[in-house]
Amino acid sequence: MHLPNDPVMLMSVLNTRLRDEYSSLEELCKSLGLDQNAIEEKLRAAGFLYRPELNQFR
Repeated sequence: MHLPNDPVMLMSVLNTRLRDEYSSLEELCKSLGLDQNAIEEKLRAAGFLYRPELNQFR
C-alpha cells in the first residue's frame, strides 16, 4: 500500500481505514505490512497521537 508523505493526508487515510476496516492500529499495520512505530513517530512529529479508545489519530 502506498501511503501519503504528507502527515495530514496520512492521518486522514489511516483514520478512514481504521474507521471502516480495522479495529486497531496494530491490526491495520499487521494486515498491510506497515511499521507501526514509524507511522506513529511520523504522525507524533506532526502533533497527532493514536488514541486506542477512539481507534483514531487526533
